[in-house]
Amino acid sequence: MCSHYEALSSAAQLRAGFGVEPPKGLSRTDIWPGYESAFIRRPQAHAAGDEAVPAVEAVRGVFGLVPHWSKDLKIAKRTYNARSETVHEKPSFRDAWRKAQHCIIPAAAIFEPDWRSGKAIATRIARTDGEPLGIAGLWERWLSPAGDTVHSFTMLTINADGHALMGHLHKPEDEKRMVVILPAGAYADWLAAPAEQRADFLQPYPADRLQAHEASKPAPQGLF
Repeated sequence: MCSHYEALSSAAQLRAGFGVEPPKGLSRTDIWPGYESAFIRRPQAHAAGDEAVPAVEAVRGVFGLVPHWSKDLKIAKRTYNARSETVHEKPSFRDAWRKAQHCIIPAAAIFEPDWRSGKAIATRIARTDGEPLGIAGLWERWLSPAGDTVHSFTMLTINADGHALMGHLHKPEDEKRMVVILPAGAYADWLAAPAEQRADFLQPYPADRLQAHEASKPAPQGLF
């Protein structure tokens, strides 16, 4: 399960990798549940066929899904990952799943604990080619008691037992999990995927296309 990731720090990376402009108001790349970062979705007006509406957009949102019925943002501390096996039935996620509110979370890297030495070693995991990670997720809209609209997102996860990299992380007794990292060629298809095709995207990313190193220092701060 991923509770910590490094957001992209370059607007050029967002444009080149995802074809979007960065949202305004973001100020950090070291992201934990409850922090704000960027996620990518199809604009809601896209289905109307208006050629002036872009195919995708980057939106500022809270890391940790906030369902419409939540009383505050505290729930984001517990809803940053959604298990693909149960996402359809969990109250926090099922509405976003039913509505196919798919999104992509752009990241430079994710962080996971490596317990093979007997203690947790923070480990930075990125693509071997240096390109950004595009992580499959769900997004939601929440109306605060003050009347403000707050967007939020969660990362989808799958079982990673037997994965040559992710299968060695976390505590030995814990189930091995990993976020769904999409191939770049699947980004548009995931955002538009109908319910009957979603399972095709929930696949483990090849271990030989990922690299892991001990995270010796904090992720860089400052954005765009």
